[in-house]
Parts: sequence; C-alpha cells; structure tokens
Amino acid sequence: MGIFELAAELGKALKQDEKLIALEAARKAYEEDKTVQRLVIEYNVQQKAMEKATQNAEIDTHLIDMIQNRINELYTQITTSEAYVALEKAQEEVNALMNAVNTTISFQITGEVPSSCTHDCSTCGGCH
Repeated sequence: MGIFELAAELGKALKQDEKLIALEAARKAYEEDKTVQRLVIEYNVQQKAMEKATQNAEIDTHLIDMIQNRINELYTQITTSEAYVALEKAQEEVNALMNAVNTTISFQITGEVPSSCTHDCSTCGGCH
C-alpha cells in the first residue's frame, strides 16, 4: 500500500473517531442555532457599516463608537453562546488529536521524541 492510500485509510479512521464525530455535531448545532445565526448576520452587517463609516471623508466618531460598541456586544453574545462554546471545545479536541497524530507520524519518521511534550498523555502519540 502506498503513502497516499495509507493517508486515505488514516483519514477514514479519523473520520470515525468520536472527537471528529462530536465536532461535526457541534458544527451542525452551531449552524442550526437560529439565535446565533441572527447575531452573526448582524455582526457582519455591523462590520460592513463600520467599513463605510471609516471611509467617509467626514468621519463621525460618535457613529463609529456606536457601531463598535454594537460589534463588541454581538461578538460577546456569539462567543459566549452555548453552541459556539461547544463548537470551540470540540475544535480544540480535534486539534489536539491531529497534533498527536502528526507527532506520532513525525516520531516514526525521525525516531526522535517530540520536544513539545504537554505532559498530558491523552494528547500524545507515544514517547515512551
């Protein structure tokens, strides 16, 4: 079996890992959360309004402050929402898994123990 076939098999195995399944479920929940999506749409609109406001020849600092305050409020509401927090947590777990996979592959290639040991063996591809 060649390298790319092995990589494809690894990808299929990873796709069935509980962390990737949880990430997909969290992503779907985030995308289906109507409240969060409404906030994201308004956030994007406010960002465009900010662009326009800062491109005017006469800058209205009061308007810019109002827009920035609303952007900050929306950002906080989005990033503290249950759906967003769950998505971020799931993404962090997948990132740790992928780092462990990459570390394992690197170890197999170089024979050297990675220098970035987290001392959290659950994220480790094996060093001992």
